Amino acid sequence: MLSGNNKGFTLLEVLIAIAIFSLISLSSFTIFDTVLRADETAKQRSERHNELQRAFLILERDIIQIARRSVRLNGESPLDHFLQTSGDAFSSDEQALAFVRHGWTNPGLLLPRSDMQAVAYRLVDETLERLHFNFVDAVVGEEPKIRPLISDVSALTFEYYDGKKWQKTWSEKSLPLAIAIDIETKDYGVIRRQFLVAGDNATKNDVSGKKP
Repeated sequence: MLSGNNKGFTLLEVLIAIAIFSLISLSSFTIFDTVLRADETAKQRSERHNELQRAFLILERDIIQIARRSVRLNGESPLDHFLQTSGDAFSSDEQALAFVRHGWTNPGLLLPRSDMQAVAYRLVDETLERLHFNFVDAVVGEEPKIRPLISDVSALTFEYYDGKKWQKTWSEKSLPLAIAIDIETKDYGVIRRQFLVAGDNATKNDVSGKKP
């Protein structure tokens, strides 16, 4: 026979306990989910920053080593200028840039190629791409090596500084003093970078157009 002092939980007490436990569990899950989302967002932003920084380092390395050498594509005759800034064998897009650069690592010329490199930049399927050939003068039918640099790019434009002003196109037979690249991204908007070039024309003006 049960003693009258032994009492159990009522149904209402059990329901209240379940409700409290559910609220605590829901709050804990919400906090955990928020932390996971924040960590994932931080990783994505870090990867995006690394992607942008890596791309601009490559761009800077190429541009500061531009050679005073004409571009020759697909076995055709050499062009009469150092920069190719419109649609060509590298790209059908109007906004593209192709040139030859120095400094392609080949210690002791052990590899059967030059230490000069023909490179180009173009925008394809919202991705900024870098192209290069194994040989500085591409032969007929040779396919370029393509390296994606920056994704989610809406627009790509280049500008060229002649010592007095920035120009949208470059048709001179010399090199500009600087090249600017404007990249419109979906997440950061327009990003502009300006790179100095060993230009042919001596000038006392800086890239901003002001005299020192």
